[in-house]
Amino acid sequence: MLKIDGLTKYYGKFLALDHLNLEIEKGEIFGFVGPNGAGKTTTMKIVCGLLNPTSGQVYINGVDALKDAQSLKRKIGYVPDFFGVYDNLKAMEYMEFYASMYGLEGKAAKETCLGLMDLVNLSDKTDSYVDGLSRGMKQRLCLARSLVHNPDLLILDEPASGLDPRARFEMKEILKNLKEMGKTIIISSHILPELAEMCSSVGIMKKGKLVLHGQVDEILEQAKNANPLKIDLIDKKEEAIMFMKENPKVKNLSIRDNSLILAFDGDDFEIYELMKAFVERQIPIRGIHREEGNLETLFIEVTAEGEK
Repeated sequence: MLKIDGLTKYYGKFLALDHLNLEIEKGEIFGFVGPNGAGKTTTMKIVCGLLNPTSGQVYINGVDALKDAQSLKRKIGYVPDFFGVYDNLKAMEYMEFYASMYGLEGKAAKETCLGLMDLVNLSDKTDSYVDGLSRGMKQRLCLARSLVHNPDLLILDEPASGLDPRARFEMKEILKNLKEMGKTIIISSHILPELAEMCSSVGIMKKGKLVLHGQVDEILEQAKNANPLKIDLIDKKEEAIMFMKENPKVKNLSIRDNSLILAFDGDDFEIYELMKAFVERQIPIRGIHREEGNLETLFIEVTAEGEK
């Protein structure tokens, strides 16, 4: 569906995108995550044809999006990170205004707009003024507006920003429905756990580069494996410390009472092998387990300033 090849963007001397490469399959919900200024919005605007890159290529369904941007805009629905000002417009008037921009008029426009407002759970707000809607309702209305021309690709910039838990849940359910309808969806956020609940795959950006990319379950596994390993000792602490210092999978080690806390670069099977090794060396332990951690910890580690 979408292929990005060597995408680079300079703003003056500032490098916003640094030779970005990415492929997104049809029907995916893909999440861009990264701190502010990482290059997420720049990438999205280039894909939408709203911004020209310094270099690189973008292909949508095999078509060069940079050379044929005008025709491809009909295949893209874009929800920016700001709603805009629409004084004295009712929600249905707002929808019909955008429908007219795509050549929909009269009964066809009305039926399309009513169907989309029902899809985003706003069918009871057709006569409400846009400015009087809550932030969550405005976000859903903006999403409905982006669908009036039935695009194949949806691009949402920070759609859940500032929403309360109920509004985030509603947005997540709507996106699931759109995925079932065959839409390909790209979402950006600076909160990794938020995207993990919505997306099938995610990419973490830092300073214009994609530093981590994969399926959500793969990212979750990496988050788990990034957590410290805790070994609770019964006896022979000094021997246990020397044994762990010899292990190439141990990156660093600290002592907490009768426990060893270490960064262990291994999976569950290797932890099992480690337990066997303690038994074979007759070093008594109560148990070995990963300490609790989460996706936020992984995100902070990956996007931390400086080189690792």
